[in-house]
Amino acid sequence: MINLGEGGRPFLDYGLYNLHQAGVRDIVIVAGERDTSLRSYYGANDRDNEFHGLRISYAIQRIPEEREKPMGTADALLQALVSRPDWSDGDFIVCNSDNLYSIRAFLLLLECDAPNALLDYDRSGLEFDAARIAQFGITRKDNHGFLLEIVEKPSIDELERLRGSDGNLRVSMNIFRLNYSMIFEALKNCPMNPVRQEKELVAAVTTMVRLHPKSLKAIPLKEHVPDLTFKEDIATTSEFLRKNFAVLDW
Repeated sequence: MINLGEGGRPFLDYGLYNLHQAGVRDIVIVAGERDTSLRSYYGANDRDNEFHGLRISYAIQRIPEEREKPMGTADALLQALVSRPDWSDGDFIVCNSDNLYSIRAFLLLLECDAPNALLDYDRSGLEFDAARIAQFGITRKDNHGFLLEIVEKPSIDELERLRGSDGNLRVSMNIFRLNYSMIFEALKNCPMNPVRQEKELVAAVTTMVRLHPKSLKAIPLKEHVPDLTFKEDIATTSEFLRKNFAVLDW
């Protein structure tokens, strides 16, 4: 909700705009239980706030009493799906709110004919420094492009093994189209990461593809994904928005 765009527009608006342009209309935002900024801007109702042709609803991710932070991205998605049992016969897109994915990216996911899909970003297309890129999980696929696993922080030897037939390394930027029924049980049973003490979406997706082989297609894409993870990203992201989103024509 940082105001980066023209007229003080929050960063999240731009991701929602690209979803709208790709034809998506039904949106769930996962929020903290104490959050007020989202409701004051997008609407106060739990369900179906109208925003430029979008229907925006909220799912709340609560922090357990014994913890100081939420349970992780797998738990966040689980709360979203629990709030939307009406989605249970279909699929949905899940993505980070601090990344700005393109209209093309959303369309590629929507047009894929596999039950599940992820965008498989060429590392050489990402305009980040080497240290940040090294934090992204590398995708490992079979010969038909179906995901086998997402390898986090691979060694140098592993990196060479993970290169595709074109010699490129490809990474997940946490944007997926997932089948509700396939991912739901994997989210419910997701183990806690022993180091970070969080339930991570990557682990749930890995479990799902092991239970349902050849169900998640990796779609190759080479383009930058603006990221608003650190304070240092504000200036570069503001400039990107100024150059590429002078006006949002909903």
